[in-house]
Amino acid sequence: MKIKKILNNNAVVVHDQGEEKIVMGSGIAFQKGKNDIVDPTRIEKVFIMDDSDQYGHLQEMLRTLPEEEIAVSESIISYAEQELEVTFNKHIHIALTDHLSFALERLTKGMIIQNTLLEEIRILFPREFQIGLHAKKLIWEKLQIEIPEDEVGYIAMHIHTAWVNAGAGGADANMAAMIRDIAEGIENAAGVSMNRSSANYERLVNQLENILQADETGKLRNELDPEIVRIAKERYVLAYEQAGRVARQVDEDYGYAFTDSQMVLIAMEINRVDTRLKDMVN
Repeated sequence: MKIKKILNNNAVVVHDQGEEKIVMGSGIAFQKGKNDIVDPTRIEKVFIMDDSDQYGHLQEMLRTLPEEEIAVSESIISYAEQELEVTFNKHIHIALTDHLSFALERLTKGMIIQNTLLEEIRILFPREFQIGLHAKKLIWEKLQIEIPEDEVGYIAMHIHTAWVNAGAGGADANMAAMIRDIAEGIENAAGVSMNRSSANYERLVNQLENILQADETGKLRNELDPEIVRIAKERYVLAYEQAGRVARQVDEDYGYAFTDSQMVLIAMEINRVDTRLKDMVN
């Protein structure tokens, strides 16, 4: 591999077997110049971008962003791949590094980072959130910048998205937002406000994820027997009407239409929250 361009001390553009590639490794460009041969023992990652725009973006990012921020981002990605036993799509190297650099810039300027989906992310994506907590520790150790848990949640979502793109199943950020809004609709219907860190709220979020869960063909995994749906509609008349209002709002906001089975399950959650939690402080 011959060096075509040095991007930073740890990244170079090379010619290799007729292809242009970006090669990364600690100190890979140390005391090197154009047309020098890359030391193969220093190579840690090789990028061949099919998308020319992404390839150009990666080059520009590696050339302009602080090397220590890039190194931390790569450490987070490597740790996540090891923990999840997966190899991510190369786009994560752009997406996470770009995001992290912008977040760190905001924090150093004293700006506040808020994540309205923090508790839903913590509940729905526990493994990714633990990786985000590892990133928080790493960022402090390497950059002496303390990131809030709101930012941990954003890092967790980047990791989750990369994991889904690599073949893992599960909800996405849009689904997490929809679950949050359904939970709020249930609270409003029941006249209850739950502590977002409580076990009761965690149970509700997990139940809503189960209600919305579908297989690869789009078929719901938890459809009720039609006779159960009929009986439940008769038993939970008010809660079913309230579930209908929640469903109409979700359809308006997200274009997602509930089945009768899902409406009944939402009604049962409204009834449960109303009868069991109304007088509790969560």
